[in-house]
Amino acid sequence: MSLSHTAAEYMLSDALLPDPGGSRAKGLRLELPSDRLLKFVTVGLPLFLVSLAFAREFSAGSQISCFSPTNFTGKQSAYVDTACWDSLVHHGFDAEGHAVTKSLWVLKVFPYSLLVVAVLMYMPYLLWRYAAAPALHSDLLFIIDELDKSYNRSVRLVQHMRKVQQASAEPERFWEEYERARRERYFEFPLLERYLTCKQHAHSLAFIYILRNLLLLLFLAATCLYLVFLHLDIFFQDEFSCSIKTGLLQAEPHIPPLIPCKLVFFSVFQLISLSVGSVYVLLVPIVIYNALQLCQWDKGLLSVYEMLPAFDLLSRKMLTCPVNDLNVILLFLRANISELTSFGRLNAVSALREATANKQDIDTVVDFMTLLAGLETTKPKH
Repeated sequence: MSLSHTAAEYMLSDALLPDPGGSRAKGLRLELPSDRLLKFVTVGLPLFLVSLAFAREFSAGSQISCFSPTNFTGKQSAYVDTACWDSLVHHGFDAEGHAVTKSLWVLKVFPYSLLVVAVLMYMPYLLWRYAAAPALHSDLLFIIDELDKSYNRSVRLVQHMRKVQQASAEPERFWEEYERARRERYFEFPLLERYLTCKQHAHSLAFIYILRNLLLLLFLAATCLYLVFLHLDIFFQDEFSCSIKTGLLQAEPHIPPLIPCKLVFFSVFQLISLSVGSVYVLLVPIVIYNALQLCQWDKGLLSVYEMLPAFDLLSRKMLTCPVNDLNVILLFLRANISELTSFGRLNAVSALREATANKQDIDTVVDFMTLLAGLETTKPKH
């Protein structure tokens, strides 16, 4: 008998979760994997492509090539290139023969506009980081710590029950007291459950998370529309006619009225704009999916923790509208599942309960531990 008692004590002591060696605060993820991917692509892609464009500009030199008259010297040709690049105005004629001008100056500021796009894409991340991440960090630390402690309390409860049952002269009376304690909810953990219930009626985190995705969706749409405008307006015009008969050169007879020029960087900017636009269009469904995650509950995690005594947030149908802070916390608990040590233990117990022939014998982790501790011989059937 002593050998079985010693084995049960070792088994129950091994079931306890060890205290975390380091601080959990450093390991918590305050961004979902999909949000981290969106931030990396939406901010990093335009910065990377713009850096390539600037590198080409510095290495290739002039971004424009004009066909100056043959009687122009080298300095005069260089002046034509510089003047046409500074003005970047196309001089042409309409269908009726009237002179018209069209500014192509937006091509010159296109790389800088992508820098503005990168800054705009970073703003939703800053909103989440400073408006929601501190509160979410505190919530996750408290809830993860309480969930693990609740599991340990259940195991310690079984340890105490085992000692009381061994010292009891009337085993049947002991199990009557145990059943009465279950009915009167002596084993519940009210702090954790009421905290989660309180978060169910709060909406600040959910509002900021939805606002973050809406802002990101707005900036993606605005960028795509901007690129479409460029392509429809000027991104198919790599050649233009430039006029340098201005100022002191206006009265010079040997200078032609229009000089044909070609943009040597045009194909590079076309490739950059198409790359950014196509990638951003592909990211729109991901942003919509992230926002729609709050439209349904992630009941898998809470259902596992119903193995804790009196933790019945689901069975009492307290989960109503999913757009609240509790659902946001559940999403981030799922992302930080590696920090939640008790989840793996309870998930295994739930799987064993499904595989057990007499499922009515296992309602909570306390029931499972009592079976493992060898108390099932005298335990009454539910």
